[in-house]
Amino acid sequence: MIHQLNTKPHYPVLDGLRGVAAIIVVTFHLTEPLATGHLDILVNHGYLAVDFFFLLSGFVIGYAYDDRWHKMTVGNFFKRRIERLQPMVILGMTLGAIGFYFTDSTLWPLIHTIPLWKMLLVLLIGYTILPVPLSLDIRGWQEMHPLNSVGWSLFFEYVANILYAVWIRKFSKTALALLVGLAAIALAHLAISNGDVSGGWTLNVEQVRIGITRTMYPFFAGLLLARVAKPTRIKHAFLWCSLLLAAVLYMPRIGGAAHLWMNGLYEAFCIIIIFPLIVYLGASGGVPVRFENKVCKFLGDISYPLYLVHYPIVYFYVAWVSNHKGTTIVQAWPNALLVLTGAVVLAYVSLKWYDEPVRKWLRKKWG
Repeated sequence: MIHQLNTKPHYPVLDGLRGVAAIIVVTFHLTEPLATGHLDILVNHGYLAVDFFFLLSGFVIGYAYDDRWHKMTVGNFFKRRIERLQPMVILGMTLGAIGFYFTDSTLWPLIHTIPLWKMLLVLLIGYTILPVPLSLDIRGWQEMHPLNSVGWSLFFEYVANILYAVWIRKFSKTALALLVGLAAIALAHLAISNGDVSGGWTLNVEQVRIGITRTMYPFFAGLLLARVAKPTRIKHAFLWCSLLLAAVLYMPRIGGAAHLWMNGLYEAFCIIIIFPLIVYLGASGGVPVRFENKVCKFLGDISYPLYLVHYPIVYFYVAWVSNHKGTTIVQAWPNALLVLTGAVVLAYVSLKWYDEPVRKWLRKKWG
């Protein structure tokens, strides 16, 4: 099920699945600008990878920290989380800022009129992962983080971490199960009434509600799973879990515009039932064979850097698509493949030359 890595037993298959989900997120963002709307995106449910990340994160946090609180303070917990999350946040926002003035697109006609001080202010706020108000929406997409769109999910990741460390870690299994049950009801209501769970990246009441609803169930369901699950032994768990995850995320839109609730029901079922099942099966995977283990390690290592660095490149790709109206997937795939490959290479370089050295320095500095 697990093998020894550093000082704590580790789930290698879950690392690999995180990387698979990160790659699918990139493919989602590459097919998104080719669609006419949210009903016909080729990778239609790719955004659910974020909900999978939340669940995986809750599971890993529970497994890694639940038994350490007798010798760890809340402050030490946040130091560990900042060490893990924040270096790549800073790099991702910096790359977004560097590319900001170099994207020339009909989508963002006013981008070159934004004063430098305003962009730098957005950048500095982005470094903290706090959302920027709509008055600082310098791109015009109503995003919490206009320089790197994916920052919104990191904001809610921090919210979940704060709730866990300050309060919910003290919950009994029964209390946690009650919370997860209520969160599941809220998530199902959101998905079925809206037709999907997409949203959460704008700083207004409705979008923040969506973001919190998308975070609460998967993160704390993952925590509950870590506390109650007793993994078994499953052969080839990485392969089967990867195929199941890809099937869920690559599933075309269900029901169309006439039956939005059907798609919402599908998404609620995937997040509430299928994602916990995938994590459980992944945790049940034995130590992978040598090649599979290397694949899992590589995918796990690049997953978080890939998530944080890919969108600054995707902005250029989106600009190219918008400047060539009517571009089809057949015409776009060479550029899309180039962006995907470049993002993976950039993620690996960022990991080795920046993320790992900075985290090592922080660990040394903070003891």
